[in-house]
Amino acid sequence: MVSGHRDGHGFLLRDDGEADIYLPPNEMRAVLHRDRVRVRVVRHDRRGRPEGRVLEIVERPPQPIIGRLLHEGGLWLVAPEDKRYGQDVMIPKGAIGAAKAGQVVVVELTEPPALYGQPVGRVKEVLGEVDDPGMEIEIAVRKYGVPHEFSEACLAESRALPETVRPKDRAGRVDLTDVPLVTIDGEDARDFDDAVYATPAVVSGRGKKPNGWRLLVAIADVSHYVQTGSPIDVDAYDRATSVYFPRRVIPMLPEKLSNGLCSLNPEVDRLCMVCDMLVTEGGEVQAYQLYPAVMNSHARMTYTEVAAILANTRGPEAAQRKARVQDLIHLHEVFRALLRARQKRGAVDFDTTETQIVCDESGRIEKIVPRTRNDAHRLIEECMLAANVCSADFIGQGKHLGLYRVHEGPTPEKVDLLRAYLKALGVGLAVSDEPRPEEFQRIADATQERVDAEQIHMMLLRSMSQAIYSPINSGHFGLAFEAYTHFTSPIRRYPDLLVHRVIKAILAGKKYHLPALPTPGDAHEKLRKRLQKDRVQRGRDKGDPRHRISPEMQDWEAAGLHCSANERRADEASRDVEAWLKCKYMREHLGEEYTGTVSAVTSFGLFVTLTDMYVEGLVHITELGGEYFRFDEVRQELRGERTGIRYALGTRVRVQVSRVDLDARKIDFRLVHEAGDAVLRGALRDKAGGDGKPSAAKAVKSAKSAKAHALRDEAAERRSPMQALKAAVKKAAAKARKGGKPRR
Repeated sequence: MVSGHRDGHGFLLRDDGEADIYLPPNEMRAVLHRDRVRVRVVRHDRRGRPEGRVLEIVERPPQPIIGRLLHEGGLWLVAPEDKRYGQDVMIPKGAIGAAKAGQVVVVELTEPPALYGQPVGRVKEVLGEVDDPGMEIEIAVRKYGVPHEFSEACLAESRALPETVRPKDRAGRVDLTDVPLVTIDGEDARDFDDAVYATPAVVSGRGKKPNGWRLLVAIADVSHYVQTGSPIDVDAYDRATSVYFPRRVIPMLPEKLSNGLCSLNPEVDRLCMVCDMLVTEGGEVQAYQLYPAVMNSHARMTYTEVAAILANTRGPEAAQRKARVQDLIHLHEVFRALLRARQKRGAVDFDTTETQIVCDESGRIEKIVPRTRNDAHRLIEECMLAANVCSADFIGQGKHLGLYRVHEGPTPEKVDLLRAYLKALGVGLAVSDEPRPEEFQRIADATQERVDAEQIHMMLLRSMSQAIYSPINSGHFGLAFEAYTHFTSPIRRYPDLLVHRVIKAILAGKKYHLPALPTPGDAHEKLRKRLQKDRVQRGRDKGDPRHRISPEMQDWEAAGLHCSANERRADEASRDVEAWLKCKYMREHLGEEYTGTVSAVTSFGLFVTLTDMYVEGLVHITELGGEYFRFDEVRQELRGERTGIRYALGTRVRVQVSRVDLDARKIDFRLVHEAGDAVLRGALRDKAGGDGKPSAAKAVKSAKSAKAHALRDEAAERRSPMQALKAAVKKAAAKARKGGKPRR
């Protein structure tokens, strides 16, 4: 498959999983991003990359293009929003419909691109003006191919569902309506997957004194209403996950299910699947049971409210929830026990700053604030982890295929890079060749008081693999679990729905078979190569390449791949919208100066995150002054050759917002040199060694010289062409007078 690049070239992502093939701009003239083509390698470029020539376009999937309609020189064009489409689309005058210049439109291609001709299309849909509220979301869902409209069959089936739990739905279920289960979620939550309850209990021994707790985690029973292979199921599989944008959610299920019939709303009966656990004082799950039930949520509570109650059980929040205070205290006791078990396991547990965009009613950003995690967040998290582990164990004990949440350890290459990075920073701890999660946690604990702690923790996270869904249980590295799955969010995640079905099948003594569900689009293309590689490797390990994997296992692998890819697609779409909103927000702050921290270092510059606004932008290497900088990948820094000035992860700088590119979702900063003085002094001390006085003086002189050169260059850029010509003539005349006869 062809993957275009905004600079005009592209790459062929090979089906066999080998290295990508570079396609130069001239080869991209006749092809489009996402085309499937056949290519012949003709040479290797100067960077050693195989360079290809397109022989045949095998498949051109239907791909509507989103962009802005422009009228230039009497011609109508659409400039694609996705810059991986390297060419504008020509629109005949009669094919623009009701669209107006400047509007965002969806284009359907009528003529493909050619070597000497641009693609031609027609306007299929008009989305509106670029500044319309919610336009960024409309663009993102089409740009990334996120399904955002339910099929008519799906909507018809959802309308036929009952409004409440019927008597026949209660058959064969445990009645938990008298148990004071409560939901704890965010203030803006509309769908409630889970409810919890805890009470002291005798877990071990014959005594009557409680030495543990009974913990109930009730999860919405979506599988009761969404039958395998039904229209709702097909649409849910297509989406695979709900997508969360600022101010809008694109749900996996129709609203009647997600916010109504399946949601554990307060004071109404709801069907659920329950994980009933006995937890010891050490946080170990002594025993568990899974069963279908009917429940009635006794309260809908928020994280903020619960945290306030736990902090002060006699405060105003506690007074309003007097009947629930003791239950919350028991839940907090269970949480502390589970947390001790987590620490004993050595699971990775360090916080990174997440941000939340707060918008007004018109969709304009009011502010960007960090998300704060309190004990209520952690309480629910630990309860859900315990239920997920029990579900994974139940599937394993039942010897049934299902989807595990797999998180593999870091690759040897990433281990080497992390080890070199920690050594360069003087961190006395290192990771082994086959690292364990407790090693990562030990490093995080040892560095949490450092000024560059956040950057070190970010490097620890980047060294790990991404979690995926797979029927092959490889454990969860980050959480230090031998088996882990997702059971607790079937309203918004399709793998959880599949896990519920598998559990019900095991309880009934049956076997669940995946339906022949379609794999829509190419959302899984990015992960497909990895699946193929893993499959071949597992076959080689067993001495029989590929053939020992059963067709049923392949179906489950495909389902896991599809869900993993759509999860990443949803994340990419959400990040794209957030980047768009941040760019639009920063357009109002052009020319303003802010303090920030270097969050990433590359060969072409520094990425700086503003301290107060939590917005990231690029300081290009050309904006760092008249110095020549070398990129040190091990230390993750740029170092000046003459002055020794260093810009590394965690360096505090002051920057000016110089440019905002809304189309490219990029923000450019310019370094404010006054703030660089402290950095420069520190760099000079490093370069001099000891007191560094002689070397420092020399370096300061060099820095001043570089600054003078930079000022002269800047002044030269401001000259008019005539002024520049006159200056060049004067300079040449002076040189001739000084050097005598000119050289021939």
